[in-house]
Amino acid sequence: MDKMKILDRIKEILDESRVGVMSTVDDNQPNARYMIFYNDDFTLYTKTSDETPKFKEIEENPRTHIMLGYHEDNNRAYLEITGTIHVVEDQKTIDQLFKSQDKSYFDSSQDPDLAVLKIVPDRIKIMNDDDYSTTELKL
Repeated sequence: MDKMKILDRIKEILDESRVGVMSTVDDNQPNARYMIFYNDDFTLYTKTSDETPKFKEIEENPRTHIMLGYHEDNNRAYLEITGTIHVVEDQKTIDQLFKSQDKSYFDSSQDPDLAVLKIVPDRIKIMNDDDYSTTELKL
């Protein structure tokens, strides 16, 4: 299948979907939670508190698996993404992300507990799509 069509389809699903499930590892066991994601091409960003258990899990093992997409009404396609999580230190990036949201659990982009996570994918798989069923792209 044409790589550009695959990239376009992945981008379309990313643009349609903001809430997904991010899994990390805790004591050699998977731990999953819903997160709100923002995408910049194929790089994902999400916010969390550095006081949460997931933050410690990420420090111990920065690998993640994310499921994003699947809308029961109209589009049941979704993405499975594996990648590495990096904690964003750049205040300009944090400020931009903070401004682009519509709801926040933090008072400002300067909140001392706010942590912005950057997920750099190394594999994206399109699932449950008639035209792209289980199409995998390694980055």
